[in-house]
Amino acid sequence: MRKTGSHFFASRLGAPRFWWRDRPGLLARLLSPLGLIYGAVTLRRMRKPGAEAGVPVICVGNFIAGGAGKTPTAIALAALLAARGETPFVLMRGYGGRLPGPVEVDSKRHDAADVGDEAMLMARHARTVVSRDRIAGAALAQAEGASVIVMDDGLQNPALAKRLRLAVVDGASGIGNGLCLPAGPLRAPLAGQLDRTDAIVVIGPGAAGERVAEVARARGKALIAARLEPGEEAAAALSGLPVIALSGIGRPEKFRATLAALGAHVVRERAFGDHHAYTAADVAGLVAEARSGDLIVATTEKDMTKLASLWPESERQRLVVVPVRLVFDDPKRIETLLESASGAAGAAQP
Repeated sequence: MRKTGSHFFASRLGAPRFWWRDRPGLLARLLSPLGLIYGAVTLRRMRKPGAEAGVPVICVGNFIAGGAGKTPTAIALAALLAARGETPFVLMRGYGGRLPGPVEVDSKRHDAADVGDEAMLMARHARTVVSRDRIAGAALAQAEGASVIVMDDGLQNPALAKRLRLAVVDGASGIGNGLCLPAGPLRAPLAGQLDRTDAIVVIGPGAAGERVAEVARARGKALIAARLEPGEEAAAALSGLPVIALSGIGRPEKFRATLAALGAHVVRERAFGDHHAYTAADVAGLVAEARSGDLIVATTEKDMTKLASLWPESERQRLVVVPVRLVFDDPKRIETLLESASGAAGAAQP
């Protein structure tokens, strides 16, 4: 399926290392004129007015290309909204899936090849609609009973008017070198994106994330601190064991760090491109490697949506899935924002 420019750079080609330096290097400076053009075009698109969905739309996006924690944030928000008595639907584009939508994800009928790996993961937690046309997807969600829509990604997409616009920032990586694609990871200049954002969710500690938080604070934006916590069962299953870190995500180093924090001994890493479509040959090679070294293969929930049907049952004991959940440091702060956004008195932002 066709990918947006930012998704192409981060997923198809992999995020270049020079993006994540504190200061732009020579290559970044040489590419910066292209970044200025890309960023200006994106900002112009972001300023276009959006269509009303008929129900409040809460957008969870990020400033950069690549993974920052949007999906676990959307899952957490949907759970909080459901606890408040709302009927949340998550709206996704369905990267990696062949179906253009709009269609509600059904785990009994769909797989990752149909709707994308992230949508399959999301549907385990909340009713999920995938649609390349965001307006059509919102219409389907509303017709199926949504009282509020959580849009996973789409901060730069102007199709729908948003009641609340959240930008997720990874504390460890922040916005990298601060330049726009392809010179750096930003989808548009930070100042311009902040103007189209209501609150910042900073996930995990780190100087890079704090620098972004300082800029956001100076511009009067609400700041929400959060952290990702791995499941206790995975921690018990991996502590002290030699593992292969297997992932097909935007920032594989984050998964490796999670495993290390759990006490696992990461002896090898197999990092595929984001949204990688695993094959039987991939799995056969991984199983053989694990057998030869008597290793455990640790992987993410997102990857498991594609590995489950391929992994031999006889070797299932070698595969450990490491789920993570987003925990807000101050739940009342995010709940106050959600109450304002999902209430009838709120005013949608363009």
